[in-house]
Amino acid sequence: MATGPIESEEQLDSVLTRPGPVLIEFIRSVSSPLVILGAGGKMGATVGVLARRAAEAAGSKLEIIAVSRFSSEAARRRIEEQGIKTRRADLLENDNIRDLPDSMNVIYLVGLKFGTTENPSMTWAVNTLAPAAAAARYRSARIVALSTGNVYPHVPVDSGGAKESHPLTPLGEYPNAAVARERVFEYCSRKNGTPVAVIRLNYAVELRYGVLADIARKVWAGEPIDLANGCFNCIWQGDACDMILRSLSLASNPPSAFNLCCPTVISVREAASKFAELFGRRAKFTGSESGTALLSDPAKLCTELGAPATPLDSIIRWTAHWVKNGGRYLDKPTHFEVCDGRY
Repeated sequence: MATGPIESEEQLDSVLTRPGPVLIEFIRSVSSPLVILGAGGKMGATVGVLARRAAEAAGSKLEIIAVSRFSSEAARRRIEEQGIKTRRADLLENDNIRDLPDSMNVIYLVGLKFGTTENPSMTWAVNTLAPAAAAARYRSARIVALSTGNVYPHVPVDSGGAKESHPLTPLGEYPNAAVARERVFEYCSRKNGTPVAVIRLNYAVELRYGVLADIARKVWAGEPIDLANGCFNCIWQGDACDMILRSLSLASNPPSAFNLCCPTVISVREAASKFAELFGRRAKFTGSESGTALLSDPAKLCTELGAPATPLDSIIRWTAHWVKNGGRYLDKPTHFEVCDGRY
């Protein structure tokens, strides 16, 4: 783990994909190839490179295949330059599904969130038809299926977050499509005997995007910060990818669900005030906190895999330094302030 400031994207990517000893030991149990579906998104490259570096450290010849539509050829080349094979495929196309490589270990990262309000039918197709196709193609594999904390309704701030047993009754098209994605995986698992682990992520952050980067940039720019959704969970993306890979060991039939986030509930006001202190500026706010928020309790997964390794204070300090020094931003805001599920 880096202890000082992160100065460049090269250093950032190195920190995000640096495997710990537990992952290095675990990766020895993963047979080739490891297939990552949806690898062209924000987390896919981190998962793939982290797995590749862990395998190298373990002396394993694990083959890793990153599968995506790869709308960006540059993104595909960057992944291949890291020693990872790629395969272009659209999981909504039957011919593409048949051509996917065989595997006994699959990480499923496919999903669609933003743009739901404008095109809800596409969101439902990506979040239901694609999982059904993938689960049928890999019915004999272990599957880690990424989900989201958005499947929960808002819960009282002082509750510590929703547990996995909490009723899935969220507001909005996207959160309900995410519930449907989980139900599709559960149905296929029960029907075909496929071991599946459903991982409800809430939310991954690094320095180029994520809720902390969004808050920090608003403070730096002197923009008011909406307090409507006054608390949140997050997790360093490197830790999230480590735990997603190790969740292959938790795949079961019927599947179990696990919340993935840092155990600490973070106040938007406190995070903004911390950034303001580091910047020597004043944080501005609009609205007020309600008594509820979108929160998850990760105790179940932490019991199985251990707590995330990266301290929240380190992430905040890295983010402040990055923003202050003009580090690149992916311009993909999280809309953390949204309370009605409209994305």
